[in-house]
Amino acid sequence: MTDTPQDTDQTVEATAPQETEAKTSSIPQEELARLTDDIVSALKTVYDPEIPADIYELGLIYKVDIEDDRSVKIDMTLTAPGCPVAGEMPGWVQNAVSTVEGVSNVEVTMVFDPPWTPDRMSEEAQFAVGWY
Repeated sequence: MTDTPQDTDQTVEATAPQETEAKTSSIPQEELARLTDDIVSALKTVYDPEIPADIYELGLIYKVDIEDDRSVKIDMTLTAPGCPVAGEMPGWVQNAVSTVEGVSNVEVTMVFDPPWTPDRMSEEAQFAVGWY
């Protein structure tokens, strides 16, 4: 996604679970904050079946864009390209985020660049898997 002055979408960059970057949006700031919180909460209900941590804390969510029409575009990855749930997990994410009040549509794109590494995991996820 190219950032241009005409861009009016809300972007939540998930390079690490606690980092965010915002652009201007026509959605009122209070509603945008609620949508963002609710989307993150929904993402935290989806778990990698092989690792006892949610996909958000694992750092599998690379980007969440909340468009002005309240559609949500998500870039995500997997812990490994050959993950057995590669075909199913985008649907799990789409279903979870679709339940958020005010979201009009959800599009999930699987990306593998940059590749996922354990460095992307939050302290919470590291603790869950016994690495912290």
